[in-house]
Amino acid sequence: MLTPILLAIGILAAIALICAVLLTVSSVFFSVKENETAAAIRDCLPGANCGACGYSGCDGYAKALADKSTDATNLCVPGGDCTAKEIAAILGVEAADVVEKVAYVACNGVCGAVERKYDYQGQKTCHAANLSYNGDKFCTFACLGYGDCMRVCPRDAISLENGVAHVDPQKCIGCGMCMRECPNGIIKLIEDTTRVVVQCSNHDKGASTRKYCTNGCIGCMKCQKTCPHGAITVENNLATIDYSLCTGCGACVEVCPVHCLHEGNFICGAHF
Repeated sequence: MLTPILLAIGILAAIALICAVLLTVSSVFFSVKENETAAAIRDCLPGANCGACGYSGCDGYAKALADKSTDATNLCVPGGDCTAKEIAAILGVEAADVVEKVAYVACNGVCGAVERKYDYQGQKTCHAANLSYNGDKFCTFACLGYGDCMRVCPRDAISLENGVAHVDPQKCIGCGMCMRECPNGIIKLIEDTTRVVVQCSNHDKGASTRKYCTNGCIGCMKCQKTCPHGAITVENNLATIDYSLCTGCGACVEVCPVHCLHEGNFICGAHF
């Protein structure tokens, strides 16, 4: 005669066996066949899942290409031209050129240039600091300097220098994860052929900007009047560059009285 303990063990073993059989049968009859084209494309993608392509991630982009929801083989900025060529080869189409992009921080409010309105003692993240009166700097458009962007960067391309985040173009892959992480929205993506940027995001009037940041754009319009190609306009108290007209001559950089226009080489050097 079975003891209660042995009976319980036997019942549990029988249930486990029945469940195993049911799972095996289900996996055979209800399985969804994987799209081989999508799988092959997915293997080409870098796996950053950054969303720079406009899809939810690498799987979403691969599926869209496989089911012909899109024919754009050049949307993976982190993967660059090599990835675009591999995808094109799988689909049997001509490879399209990838427009390489790089991030930059539109703020020059380094230590000593921008005033702080209180001594922040909370959690050392930009998102946390931003919840307290838009951060501890009087300029509400400034880089808060607590490194949220640095922590999400998959290539360690961002560092904190003198209280402001700085992007190394040679490491940046243009994924845009830092841009989406920044609570003040001051990180921008630009084409790596860009030569001049406005390193400020302040839309306050010049007098207010000058009061709290010595490096902020004061909307004086000298850059707009100097640009020989009409590439710069002052909109909402902030200089804005139309890169379709900009030749990178640097004339605007020379006349900016607060030095918030910067000229440099933003060619990215890294891809997955």
